[in-house]
Amino acid sequence: MLSFLLVRLAPGSPFASEKELPAQTLETLNKTYGLDKPIPVQYLRYVGGLLKGDLGPSLKKPGRSVRELISSALPVSLELGAWALLYALVVGMSLGILAAIVPNGWGDHVAMSLALIGICIPGFVLGPVLALYFGLKLKWFPVMGWGSAEDLILPVISLGSIYAAYIARLARGGMLEELSKDYIRTARAKGLSEVRVILGHALRGGVQPVVSFLGPAAAGLLTGAFVVETIFQIPGMGGVIVNAAQNRDQFLVLGCVLLFGTFMVLFNTLVDVVLAWLNPKIRLRKEES
Repeated sequence: MLSFLLVRLAPGSPFASEKELPAQTLETLNKTYGLDKPIPVQYLRYVGGLLKGDLGPSLKKPGRSVRELISSALPVSLELGAWALLYALVVGMSLGILAAIVPNGWGDHVAMSLALIGICIPGFVLGPVLALYFGLKLKWFPVMGWGSAEDLILPVISLGSIYAAYIARLARGGMLEELSKDYIRTARAKGLSEVRVILGHALRGGVQPVVSFLGPAAAGLLTGAFVVETIFQIPGMGGVIVNAAQNRDQFLVLGCVLLFGTFMVLFNTLVDVVLAWLNPKIRLRKEES
């Protein structure tokens, strides 16, 4: 509702162009799309369409629906987000475990320094730097386009680095807490190897803070991809939502807002399920309540 009101009350018209339209034509367009009705009536009509699975038409691309535009761009953003999340998990967990194994040692200092750098440099800064140095200067990777494995490298690093940094810090904290518990001392006393103690025992509990972070992180990867997709000219949801906002294509903007809100709910629900599997105490508390 809030998004609907903000988009509808924003200044400008979706039918604005360099050549001013005649008043009669503008009136006809508003009537065709129902924009001549009071805002409460427009909102109720829009919600009624949503209940039928209709996201509405695009106001700037006649003949095309919001569902068609999203369906063509969403797979690209999902692929980019999935690779960025995988990159963040592999790099972040590796740095976090390394830092926890040797707390206050050289590995800890190096890992946490890299994590601090990753947190301080946002994607809209890291992306152009990577494109300028590794793309234009060294010519190792392409700086725009989509379709090959090489096209993924720079966007994935730009998008996933900040999340890898947060995951590294969370993994370090979770692993340090877990490695100090009594059952870890017992496992070591039994003569288990350090690799088995870490991967077979401590990791399941130490990874829980990371899992809790993955819900908003996964949704953030999709929404944060807007800037990265624009920098590297990737035909994903970034271009769709940016153009929709600039063109006042309100139905397309609302469709994107609903899409990302749905993903946020799904990711957080999945995180709750995984946390209940990792931590039996959560399941027991639910059963007792």
